[in-house]
Amino acid sequence: MTEAPSQRDLDAVRRQLGRQPRGVAAVAHRCSCGDPDVVATEPRLPDGTPFPTLYYLTCPRAAGLIGTLEAGGTMREMQERLATDPDLAAAYSAAHEAYLASREEIGQVAEISGISAGGMPTRVKCLHVLVGHALAAGPGVNPFGDEALAMLADWGASGPCTRPEDDA
Repeated sequence: MTEAPSQRDLDAVRRQLGRQPRGVAAVAHRCSCGDPDVVATEPRLPDGTPFPTLYYLTCPRAAGLIGTLEAGGTMREMQERLATDPDLAAAYSAAHEAYLASREEIGQVAEISGISAGGMPTRVKCLHVLVGHALAAGPGVNPFGDEALAMLADWGASGPCTRPEDDA
């Protein structure tokens, strides 16, 4: 976790998501534009629902770019490599363990114990989660998140994806 969210951060995330954010514990990464693009989420939402996705990608531009990778078959190719490369499988398993450890620093929820997100440790299911993890944890932690990030352009280069006047 990097920092507690300010009201400005929460307002930006609300605009990005098009709804009120739930259970935000921290800003886990900031876009090059300065707004949050990944938040760390409480493992139990305010309504009591267990929530395994610790690192939640909020930026709609980033989500769109990642969706294009998913639609292009990137996850299928990654999954094939995961099944045949023991070193990659070991690194992905370590990413899963790191994810769990980070979430448990915020709180332990029995219902989701041992469950991370994005398909870890045996599947490549959601690049959005894997990229969120890679951004929050930094390079070298999540191999597939790092790979996907390397395929993407800087989504914040043209400025924030939303602005306060979008509320009007």
